[in-house]
This record gives sequence, structure tokens and C-alpha cells, in this order.
Amino acid sequence: MSLSFAIHDDGFSCRLNGMDIMRQCPGTPALSIAKGRPDVRMTRGNFAISDAPVDFLSLSRFEWADGALLLGTEDDHEPLLRLWIENDSLCAEILRTGYDRLWIDLLAHSGEHVWGGGEQMSYLDLSGRRFPIWTSEPGVGRDKSTELTRLMDAQGMAGGDYWWTNYPQPTFLSSRLYACHLTSSAYSVLDFTDPAHHRMEIWESKARLDFFAAPDIAGLVSQLSLHFGRQPALPDWAIGGAIVGLKDGDNSFARLDRIVEAGAAVAGLWCEDWIGIRQTSFGRRLFWNWAWQPARYADLPHRITELAQRGIRFLGYVNPYLAVDGAQFAEARAAGHLALRQDSDEPYLVDFGEFDCGVVDFTNPASLEWFSERIIGQEMLDFGLSGWMADFGEYLPVDLRLHDGSDPMLAHNRWPVLWAQANAKAIASRGKTGEALFFMRAGFSGVQAYCPLLWAGDQSVDFTRHDGINTVITAALSSGLVGNAYSHSDVGGYTSLHGNVRTEDLMLRWCELGAFTPVMRSHEGNRPDDNIQLDSTTPLLAHFAAMSRVHAALAPYVRHLSDQAVETGLPVQRPMFLHYFEEALFSVQDQYLYGSDMLVAPVVEANATSRSVILPGDTPWRHLWTGQDYVPGHHEIAAPYGHPPVFYRPDSSFAPLFATLPEVAKK
Repeated sequence: MSLSFAIHDDGFSCRLNGMDIMRQCPGTPALSIAKGRPDVRMTRGNFAISDAPVDFLSLSRFEWADGALLLGTEDDHEPLLRLWIENDSLCAEILRTGYDRLWIDLLAHSGEHVWGGGEQMSYLDLSGRRFPIWTSEPGVGRDKSTELTRLMDAQGMAGGDYWWTNYPQPTFLSSRLYACHLTSSAYSVLDFTDPAHHRMEIWESKARLDFFAAPDIAGLVSQLSLHFGRQPALPDWAIGGAIVGLKDGDNSFARLDRIVEAGAAVAGLWCEDWIGIRQTSFGRRLFWNWAWQPARYADLPHRITELAQRGIRFLGYVNPYLAVDGAQFAEARAAGHLALRQDSDEPYLVDFGEFDCGVVDFTNPASLEWFSERIIGQEMLDFGLSGWMADFGEYLPVDLRLHDGSDPMLAHNRWPVLWAQANAKAIASRGKTGEALFFMRAGFSGVQAYCPLLWAGDQSVDFTRHDGINTVITAALSSGLVGNAYSHSDVGGYTSLHGNVRTEDLMLRWCELGAFTPVMRSHEGNRPDDNIQLDSTTPLLAHFAAMSRVHAALAPYVRHLSDQAVETGLPVQRPMFLHYFEEALFSVQDQYLYGSDMLVAPVVEANATSRSVILPGDTPWRHLWTGQDYVPGHHEIAAPYGHPPVFYRPDSSFAPLFATLPEVAKK
């Protein structure tokens, strides 16, 4: 790959393999700078961020000197910014003291499409929209036109918007077959609202843009996965049936027995309440002291052994914060493992909604090691857990004091990566990489090298456009393009507030979706007693059991896809255009390719009995449930419960396996 400058009589351009990706002409400067005046406020992981920059300067004048471009203004001959190429990267540095805002405009073409941005929930195709890059709670409702969003905005700025995400990443892929990644962890914005430019706004005085090019989108995804780090293959146990999520104390085991007796294929029991519960107005939350709570689970070590004898793993929960009323907070405080206030040497406390917590300071290597070994290693892995939800990571405040002296505004986005590193380090210390499995919702550039499995966060328990079941598909597809091979979601959704509760229709459809993802895991939600559960009715439990058997039967195919991900970096769930590069497919986000041989079009609208499906390519696709072959094109496909629209390639080497699934579901 070749990145180079070209100097013209009236400007300059930056070229990637001979293709202009930046062009400066009279009246259209490619770079601008300013002094930032930020306002950053946080309430329980929800951020209000604004800026009122001053002394804005468009850098229209340039000169070539010592292998770099020196840019300034027409009325000031002092260089204000240096722009140069280093390997396959475009580097910029502001030269004037006090300037800490940088805008870089890359060239956009008519009809160009862009994807990426980390794990986006609302839009796969980013074209025409603006995406701030800041890890946070994703919001509840995420649509300013809805009453739920308005109610949540009034309660701690929690409604969110389309760009809010636990896992942002300043990386985009272009339909011109290149990718661009901003290496900074500062607050930034990917702005695709101008049809002539892709604008990057960076809250830092320097920037480096890494570029990648390939003959096709699959090649770009493969390069990005190598750049950020590929995940290990998923363990066999995690892809061979459902992980049942129950938080019902000792009663969870009796309920699990009934679920197994109903014919479910169960790979694991996930009890996030293994460390005890804390009842709040939000719902049934957990006691954030990361050790077994015998009052909740009386004989858990013995139970874990019994489950293992039945081929069922036990999973738990952890996050990087410590409740002030737990013993581990006192231990961490005494050893100096907590981030501090700026105005004293007291631990900085974060309000998590009716309880406060300390922040383990992962910029201190000793503190990261302590949490990794003392908490995850000893209290979880040595105790017998095979996996866990590694929750949160988005809440780092910007007004605390860190051990390494770094600016919290720069550390905030890096925090999920450090959190993932702590988890991966613990697993590696026990020789269980690729065997023990944790899953995260938070992320940023580089999390790919540590986190083996994403989950799509806390969807509302509904079919809404920006916060319902459909968003988990967009999340998997967008994150997969930037190097995350595996994603899954809470079957049934999670967030139930203001009277918004699950319907049986939603549960049935989410079970179907979960069967065709690499890991199938259920969740009881934040208010279990108010919501229907997978074992609430006999028909619903039978449906869950059938879909879990389908998931288990697909294990050989998912093993193939997982091995392929290790080798190539291609995600298991793939956008249609990854293999069929047609503009008509560039914005399709409600169906996906499951590997290259299967197409899944989940039902993501309430009370639907059919849905429109696009079958790509130029050869037939076979309907999974009837065996009927369909020609490529648009089709309205019947979708009774238990038969979500799924198709496969008749010439696939896995076609005989796929053909058995209808009978598997019936057993």
C-alpha cells in the first residue's frame, strides 16, 4: 500500500494507492484548528458533552519543508500545523500552544457509503450522519420522538440518541475500498453529513490516521482484525446450546432442571446474582463485592461440581467497580488501588443509582494485577466459574485523579480496553484462554485483542426502532466490520421501565434470533418479576427448548466459522455486502449472512406473520424449514413461530447438516 502527497499549483492532495483521499483547493481547506471550551457532565454513565471552541482557524496556506507540509493562515506566515506521512499513516500536529481542537476533512465521493464506528445500534450505514466517539451508557429509548426517551431524559439524561453506544471506535470503512482509523483515544466525531467530505473532529492537538486498502471489503475486515488483534476460537461448550440466565438464588437450579426436562440443550447456567442482590428503584441489581454470597446460593461449590458432571458450565458476573459497603472496597482502599479525588487523597466515588462505588485504577499496573489475580483469578476462576459477564467500563468520570497522571478525558475511552485486559490476563494466568469465556458490552479501539465475545448491551424489551430487538443485529454487523468476530445478545432484552414489559411475541422472536448467533444466552432482565420469562408458560418453554436444540445442532458449522475467524478475521455474522458487494445491500441491517453459507432474516417487528427477505447473488437459496428453493431477489416469506426466515446454499458442504434442523426443532 502506498500513501503519498501530491503538490498542485493551487493546493495539495493525499493519495492512497493513487486514489485521492484528501484534497485542499482554494476556498476548501482540509484542516482547521481551534481552542476548545468543553462542558462535560455525567450522571450514572450518561454524558452531556458540548464545546464552544474559540479562535477557529482554517489552514488555507501551505508550504513544503523537510518532507512535510506546514500549514497556516493567509494572514499569518507562522506555521500552525505540521502534516506528514509515516509508513501508512497520515500524521498531524498543531504547532501553536493552546490549540487543542483539530478538524481533518477527507474527500468523499457522490454515492460513497461508509460503515464502522465501533458497535453502532441504530445505523449500519453511517452515510449522512454524525457519530460522536465516546463510550457511555447507550440510553433507554434512544429516540427523541418517543415518550420513553423523554421520560428517561428527565431522569438523569438517560434517554440517549442514535449515536450513543457502549462501544464506539473512530474507524470507518468506505465503499471505495479503503479504511481509516484514528489512533487517538480523545473525544472525537466521525461526521459524514457533508456529501463532499468525511470530517473528523478531534479533541487533541495531534492525530494519526492509519489507512488500509484491499481489493474487497472482506480483505479490509481481515486487515483491520489483524491490526487490532483477533479473538481466540470460541470454546466448544459455549456454542453447543443455550446459556440459561437465571437470578433466582437457589431456586435457579430447580428451574434449570425443569428447562432441561423440557428438552432444552443447555450449555451453561448463568447466575449473575451469585454475589448477592441489591434491590433498587431500577430493579433487582447486584451486590458489587465480587465473591460468592452463601446467603443467596447456599452450596454453590457443590452445585457447580454437579452441573459439570452433567456437561453444564456455571457462569457469573463482575464489573470494575467496588461498592463502598463491601469488604473488597476496604481492601482496595487500604492498598491504594482506587482512583482519587482531585481535591484530596480520598477515593473518588461514583453514583450508580442508590449506591456508591470506588473505581479500581487500572492505570496503576499493580492495581490491574490485583483485580486480575485477587478478584477474577481467586474469587472466580479458582472458585469454579467457566465464564462471566464483564459488565460496564464506560463510567470513568473526567474529574478524578489517576495513578499515571493521565488526563481522564484521554483515559475515558481507553478504560474498556484496560478492563478487558484485566479479564484476559486472569484467564491466561490459569492457562484457560479459549476455554473460559467472558463477554463485554463496553469497548474501544484495541479491545479486540482481549475481549473474546461481545454482547450488545441493555436493549429495551420491545421492538422499537432504536432500542429494541433489531438493534442487536446492527450491533453485531457494525462491530464485526472493525475486528470483533463474535457477538450475541440478551435473549428477551433487558431494560424494562415505565410500564414497558416483555410480550410473549417478543420472547418467541428473540429465542429464534438467539439460535442463529454464535452464543445463545437468555436474561431475566432488570425487573424479572414484572416480565415474562422463558419458563413462564409451557408453550414458551417448548419454543425456547426447540431453538436451543437448533443452536446446539449448528455447533459444527459455528466451529467452522470460529476457526475461519481465527484464520481470516471475518466475523460470524456478516453484512450482506461482505460477500455480495451491491449498492442495494449497503444499508441492509435487518438480515445477515451467517458465514457465507446461511442467510438469517429474523422477525423484528411485533406480531408479524411474514417478512420481506432479500436473497443475493445469482444462484438459488434453499428455505431451511420447507426445503423449497428460491431464486435471488425480494421475497415475502411466511414466518410462523418456530420458523424464522432462514436460507442456506444448497451446494454448501454443510447442507446435509442444515437439512436436519427442522427435525431437530421438533424433537
